[in-house]
Amino acid sequence: MLQGFLQIALTLAIVIAITPFLGKYMARVFMGQRTILDPILNPCERIIYAVGGIAHRENMTVGQYLGAVVFSNMFMGGFAYLILISQGFLPLNPNKLGALRWDTALHTTISFLTNTDQQHYSGETALSYLSQTAALTFLMFASAGTGLAVGIAFIRGLTGKPLGNFYVDLTRGITRILLPLSIVGAIALLSLGVPQTFAPTLELKTLEGSTQYIARGPVASFEMIKQLGENGGGFFGANSAHPYENPNALSNLIEIIAMVSIPSGLIYTYGVFAGNIKQAWLLFWMVFTIFVVLVIFAAIGEYQGNPLVNNIIGQEAINLEGKEVRFGWAQTTLWAVMTTATMCGAVNGMHDSLMPPGGFTTLLNMFLQIVWGGQGTGTAYLFIFLILTVFLTGLMVGRTPEFLGRKIEKREIVLASVILLIHPIAVLLPSAITLAFPKTLAGISNPGFHAIAQVVYEYASASANNGSGFEGLNDNTLWWNLSTALSILLGRYVPIIAILLLADSMAKKQPVPETPGTLRTDSSLFISVTAGVILILGVLTFFPVLALGPIAEGFKLAGGY
Repeated sequence: MLQGFLQIALTLAIVIAITPFLGKYMARVFMGQRTILDPILNPCERIIYAVGGIAHRENMTVGQYLGAVVFSNMFMGGFAYLILISQGFLPLNPNKLGALRWDTALHTTISFLTNTDQQHYSGETALSYLSQTAALTFLMFASAGTGLAVGIAFIRGLTGKPLGNFYVDLTRGITRILLPLSIVGAIALLSLGVPQTFAPTLELKTLEGSTQYIARGPVASFEMIKQLGENGGGFFGANSAHPYENPNALSNLIEIIAMVSIPSGLIYTYGVFAGNIKQAWLLFWMVFTIFVVLVIFAAIGEYQGNPLVNNIIGQEAINLEGKEVRFGWAQTTLWAVMTTATMCGAVNGMHDSLMPPGGFTTLLNMFLQIVWGGQGTGTAYLFIFLILTVFLTGLMVGRTPEFLGRKIEKREIVLASVILLIHPIAVLLPSAITLAFPKTLAGISNPGFHAIAQVVYEYASASANNGSGFEGLNDNTLWWNLSTALSILLGRYVPIIAILLLADSMAKKQPVPETPGTLRTDSSLFISVTAGVILILGVLTFFPVLALGPIAEGFKLAGGY
């Protein structure tokens, strides 16, 4: 047990160490300050701007910024969809795979376009190398860059600056952050045994004389942006539990660090933009504390094991079902909590096999969406809770609420409420419809309380743009593909629109001079109140689902049933 918790502690210590360095670097990139990559990338970016007709020094209005997000996403999604439905006739298809069914292709396109990467197919048996690279890898860079750009635009608006230019933010986010780190990470994974080849599936004869097929492909490049961009979609159906995606303990450590590095760094980036590093660190430690508590809760559940199994063997045994022995119970548990906290969605074990505390934790992460949150947008959600906390505490003491010297008024609260309410709508309504027709729609493979968690998890994963799942659902059906695609779109674009409108509203407000009665938001007391607001709003909204799912399942197992 001690060794497992030491592994978790070491991983988290590395996260703490790299946060200020990456956060400061990202701030320099998006503030237009000089970076080490300027001599190489400045000429490249000028060519991109010239070819794209982008006035790279021109700030956009909120309407222009939103229009650029929507237009670019529609164009990129259409391009990827055409590849997926035409892959049977296109090159780089050595295994002669046919096109995806239209609804599967549509779900896959929407999923990867929105940084969700929920998969209702198995990559090695469904997609050509061209589809995996030109369609999906392309979308993983673009979707992560889009989220990063929106998050930075929101930070600018909060701190009273113009929103910026979406195309410039997208370009700089990809060329100066995502691409360099992905190249370095892919080389590291390649050296550890992750394949990078366009050779077809390897056909071998076993000692028994039967034929074995070993799938391979350009995995290393796919894997790194999958982790770094909080994408999560696997090149193989087994995702990062597959030895070609994640061969050993060192690759596992690299991939865990990759998935949390940008979300944690963006909190520090905000501190640089706002000129208030103290507040950034307080927010970081708040999120870190919630995360650690959830990791410990899930880890204890896995370490104690399944009571039904323990009663049979007469002793406590660690729950190893659904876990890769090369990582162990501790690293699999940490990964499960991390991948749902960062909205990455990659898995190195099967979440369906987690004990009820693990199921509770992973669901709660996707309900809250701020521990650590998705690429860029997760940081924005964190500040939505800050704004709501300022509003609530202002009401308590009878003062007009202010954040960073700007008044919080009706418009900001309405937009913040839209951001928080669209998620339960996109999760609970389709879940209720699906559970109402368990035989014809749900495709449930588990009985009782676990079945409820299985269905709700799929929609929570979709709306939170996470992509992981309680596997076992028969989810590659017309209903699942279209209903989850709708949840994905609602969970992605409605908050983005509201986030940018809120940022623009804050940017246009005149700063209010600070007075002795001004509520300081960079104090430990205020951050503690914020944590309470996050947990109350997040837990109460979804508590009935948690009670009917993992909580009820936990009591059932504890009672020996």
